[in-house]
Amino acid sequence: MIKRYKTTKDNTITNSYTLATPAAGTTRATGSNMGASDILETFTIYGSVGFNYPTYDPATYSPASVGKELQRIIIQFDVDSLIADRNSGTVPSGSSYYLKMFNAVSADTLPTDFTLDVSSLSEAWQEGFGLDMNLPYADHTYDIKGSNWIRRSGDTSWSTEGAITDTGLVYSASCPTGLENIELNITPLVNQWISGDITNCGVGIRFSPSLEEMSASYYTKKFYSRSTSEFFDRPVLEARWDSSVRDDRGQFYTSSSLVPAADNLNTLYLYNYSRGRLQDIPAVLADGNHEIRVALYDSGLGTAFTLCNEQSYYTGGRVSKGIYSASVCVDTLSSSAFDVWYLGSDEFHTGSINAKSLSAHSYVDTTRYVLSVSNKNTSYEYSQTHRIRLYARQKDWSPNIYNTATTVPNALVFESASYQVYRVVDDRVVIPYGTGSSQATRLSYDVSGNYFDLDTSMLEPNYTYGINFSIYDPDTLSYEQQPYMYKIRVVKNEY
Repeated sequence: MIKRYKTTKDNTITNSYTLATPAAGTTRATGSNMGASDILETFTIYGSVGFNYPTYDPATYSPASVGKELQRIIIQFDVDSLIADRNSGTVPSGSSYYLKMFNAVSADTLPTDFTLDVSSLSEAWQEGFGLDMNLPYADHTYDIKGSNWIRRSGDTSWSTEGAITDTGLVYSASCPTGLENIELNITPLVNQWISGDITNCGVGIRFSPSLEEMSASYYTKKFYSRSTSEFFDRPVLEARWDSSVRDDRGQFYTSSSLVPAADNLNTLYLYNYSRGRLQDIPAVLADGNHEIRVALYDSGLGTAFTLCNEQSYYTGGRVSKGIYSASVCVDTLSSSAFDVWYLGSDEFHTGSINAKSLSAHSYVDTTRYVLSVSNKNTSYEYSQTHRIRLYARQKDWSPNIYNTATTVPNALVFESASYQVYRVVDDRVVIPYGTGSSQATRLSYDVSGNYFDLDTSMLEPNYTYGINFSIYDPDTLSYEQQPYMYKIRVVKNEY
């Protein structure tokens, strides 16, 4: 699952020279504010002097007399909303957090082969309303609302000019071409914001100190700010976690010597709904000794199966509010079973299972699939979470007429599948496949097939989006994107 948190404020601060004589080295734009600009930028320029300076004298000019001109980015995210989501269980502990910023193309000289440092800020600051990012840097905020190179708010100064101090929490982003976006894992820092060990004052972004100190120029790297009209170019703090549910009720396999012991385990889920809402079972939560249990019985004879753990039951656990799971293994030739969930003498639920047997093959299966969405909607409301169910069957499924008339084919289940979302008008991928360590776009599955939950607050309303699906191929050891594409339109109704 992915959830994005917006920027609450951002600004560019600088100590660049104004139109005064650079060689004098006395007039810098340290009071300039760019809090309302739609661009954020950082640069390091050495010995800069231009012939547009009216008093420029090449006979007396030297780079050393001018020194370095620096520009840095400060930015803060809505961590309060993240903390609220963590407390409610919407975002689980163990999630990863990424800083994402998007390159802004400009006509300025582009730096190459450099590193940007992202550092935790330790002091509160104000954004301000300045727009002037170029000479003469006229939007000054001395003693009024806003931050700049010297002041962090009004007449309150930074402890160190330029805002950024060495807090020990520094993350580096490499930029070989200068056109890169930033996608930086800052999980340790965010976890400290969440725990309260560090106050969330945001981060500062600059060229690495070694580059800032060099007698050389690296010019200007620009990003879009939170004020840009481009919805998907605004900076975000992105939470990622594997929210997939892997309920094996629909593909339950009996124990086999063909696979390792771990692969003989099947995970079953119990969903406790009351009046349309998931509710915890009070007795299970009473204390640590009250663990929910699962026993399996032969559906024909009603006798208990022999379980692989040589006990009469498996112990289950709480997944989230009202949801419990247990991993079970059974050694039987029977093709059906009952699963009974209980605590002491209280039986909570009895389910049914169609069991399958593993078998080896004398050929490599190159099956292709037909995909569709079984719960299609004409539109999806903005800023809500919608469940989308994927139906799949084999492409060459060809039953006889009797079976066609009387049988609905069972949905295939893919244990490893992922989705991505792109905007149809320009093919821009706005939620990429998350098949790496976080598995953030992995599809869940249950007895009805695969599904995933889509948070449409991440999508710009009143646009059409396409959803692609990629399925893991065990023969090629890679994910293969399927030809099927599902279109959705996200709408924002004004009530």
